[in-house]
Amino acid sequence: ILVNVFGGGLTGQAGAIRLGIARALMEVNPDYRATLKPAGLITRDPRAKERKKYGLKKARRAPQFSKR
Repeated sequence: ILVNVFGGGLTGQAGAIRLGIARALMEVNPDYRATLKPAGLITRDPRAKERKKYGLKKARRAPQFSKR
């Protein structure tokens, strides 16, 4: 199998390839779904980058606080 993947890191790309192969197998034979579903191969990883908020340095990192 030859695959082109763009963006993300190594783990994210590996997950995308895994999901793509699983979906391709289901296109060929829908009966594979019963085997792929319990293995968690059909589920897309829903996590996304949290946006940066104003007043903070990053999404959650606050500026350094000084008591004096």
